[in-house]
Amino acid sequence: MTGSQQEARAARTAPPGPPRRATIRLLKQLFTDRLALMGDNAETYGDVVRIAIGPKAMYLVNHPDLAKHVLADNAANYHKGIGLQEARRALGDGLLTSDGETWKKQRRTIQPVFQPKRISRQAAVVAAEVDALIQRLAAHDGPVEILHEMTGLTLGVLGKTLLDAELGGYETLGHSFEAVQDQAMFEAVTLSMVPQWVPLKKQLEFRTARDDLRRIADELVEQRLADPVENGEDVLSRLIASGSEDGASRERMRDELITLLLAGHETTASTLGWAFHLIDEHPEVGERLHAEAARVLGDRLPEHEDLRRLTYTVAVVEEVMRLYPPVWLLPRIAQADDEIGGYHVPAGSDVVVVPYTLHRHPEFWTDPERFDPGRFDPENPAGRPPRYAYIPFGAGPRFCIGNSLGVMEAVFVLAMAARDLQLRKVPGKVVDPEAMLSLRVRGGLPMTVHRRERTRRAEAA
Repeated sequence: MTGSQQEARAARTAPPGPPRRATIRLLKQLFTDRLALMGDNAETYGDVVRIAIGPKAMYLVNHPDLAKHVLADNAANYHKGIGLQEARRALGDGLLTSDGETWKKQRRTIQPVFQPKRISRQAAVVAAEVDALIQRLAAHDGPVEILHEMTGLTLGVLGKTLLDAELGGYETLGHSFEAVQDQAMFEAVTLSMVPQWVPLKKQLEFRTARDDLRRIADELVEQRLADPVENGEDVLSRLIASGSEDGASRERMRDELITLLLAGHETTASTLGWAFHLIDEHPEVGERLHAEAARVLGDRLPEHEDLRRLTYTVAVVEEVMRLYPPVWLLPRIAQADDEIGGYHVPAGSDVVVVPYTLHRHPEFWTDPERFDPGRFDPENPAGRPPRYAYIPFGAGPRFCIGNSLGVMEAVFVLAMAARDLQLRKVPGKVVDPEAMLSLRVRGGLPMTVHRRERTRRAEAA
């Protein structure tokens, strides 16, 4: 056998993975603990793992170089995969679920809304929304459901900064998106083998949620058509202008709005929930945040330029997203045969890059389970891992379009909350991750609110 023949045979070798007899265990993990499914197999079998469950095989990729191959270098070969395919029932062909020319056109349409200069001009709007949140929290006497508050905040910010619209009246949005995530993940783990007409409680809730989301999106479009913004730079105005130029359907506009509403609020709300949990677990981090916010901000609201000054707060946000990346799974489907890490991956295979496991890879992170914002200290850039070992916003052409707005919002919330308040988990609350389309805190996060001296002095004045 020649050297080239040996190389060809090696390239067609399947990656290692759990044996067929492990199917029952794998199915159980798929339903109940998807993070353990990914983490256990990466730890046992290495950086490329073939996980066969029933008739399907999934290829887990867990190395920076290989993530770069799938997400950037050979991105054209990998379309959206498991979970996002199922979410298409509610989200349609929005930016999150579409591929090819459709995705490219949608990206071009709304990209200008996320330009850095425009986002920086939204800082005052974000700060005002956060200030209103802090005042609401400070007025609470008993426990508050912090994830509910973060969802309300992020939806409010999204409406005013990206849509130039008020979303405060749409109180069902958060619940509807939960139902969408639940159904998408249910269909993914059951391999879509349960007919959609079966009247399960989950499926009935999904139908109600889907109708609710479509109604809200249609109302937002109708409101803007009735009251157009001259030379509007917001997403609604751009979508309407784009539709009038190429005859795009109202349905496509609705899909894009629903997708933006989900992706634009869920990831930041999840990050903030995990941040408050971790800060409560590490009070010394809370004290450093408080000291930095008091020094940088004083009594005023934050401005965009403060992102360069709130260095420790930014580091906390980055470390939170390392441990609990809001988008914990980046699923793809190979369009043609490929070779990943020397292993053959057939066309049609589900290929998943998992930021949750990649961010804990022991080769690139020291004591990876430890919460340590110092990893992102700007004074020690040499301590940072390779680029693709840290991908909380994805990578390649599909890099998250709203990353700068999300980071600004999270930094403003943590700085202002740490300056004025202390949030503590209700005693006995067990915090576990729930891996849906986003990585959220299972069952909510009730916390008690304690005002700091600065807040009391401001009230007295």
